Amino acid sequence: MSIKDTSPVRRRRRAPEEARREAVASARTLLLEGGPTAVTLAAVAQDIGVTHTNLIHHFGSAAGLQSALMGSMVEDLTRALDRAVARLRTDEGAPMELVNAVFDAFDAGGAGKLAAWIVMSGDLSHLDPVRAAVRGLVEAIQEKLGDIDPADAPQVRDAVLFIALSAFGDALIGPPLRGMLDQDADSGRRVVAGLLAQSLPRAAKG
Repeated sequence: MSIKDTSPVRRRRRAPEEARREAVASARTLLLEGGPTAVTLAAVAQDIGVTHTNLIHHFGSAAGLQSALMGSMVEDLTRALDRAVARLRTDEGAPMELVNAVFDAFDAGGAGKLAAWIVMSGDLSHLDPVRAAVRGLVEAIQEKLGDIDPADAPQVRDAVLFIALSAFGDALIGPPLRGMLDQDADSGRRVVAGLLAQSLPRAAKG
C-alpha cells in the first residue's frame, strides 16, 4: 500500500480549463482509491497544488466538483458502451463477446463505482446521457440475432438488463466474492454468457 505524499506542493499557474481538468482527474483517483468521502476540495487542492479558494472559484463547492466528476465519468461510460456496440457489430463472438463488451464498459475507469455513487447521491439525472448508449446496445443485440419477432423484443431488453446488472455487481464486489468462492477473474462472465447462450437464440426466428 503506497503512502500519499502530504508535503506541501509547489503551486503553478494554470489556464482555467486546465485547472478544471486536473481537478476532475484528481477527484477520480481519489474516488477510486478512497470512495466518495475522499473526494473533497481540500484533498484535491493538495493533490494538484492549488488553493481551496481556487477550487471554489472553479466549481463553487464540493458538490460542484463531484457533479463535474460524475459528468466526466458518465461520458467515459457512454463512450465505453458505444465501443461495446461497435464490437458487437463487427465481432462474431457473441454471446461471450457481448458479455465482455458490457463488463469491460462497467469496469473501465471505475464506472461501476461511479454508478453506485450516483444512485446513493439520489440524483439520477446524471445518468441521463447513458440512456442513448443503452438503447444502442439493445439495437446492436437485435442486429446480432437477425430478424426478431416484435413479440420477442422484450426478451432482448431483458438480456441487456441481466448483463448490465451482472456487470455492475461484478465491478463493485466481484473480486472479493470470487475469492470467497475460489473462482477466477472471468468466472462471472462465463456464467452470464452461458445463460445467454441458452436464452438469446430463442428470440430469433428460425
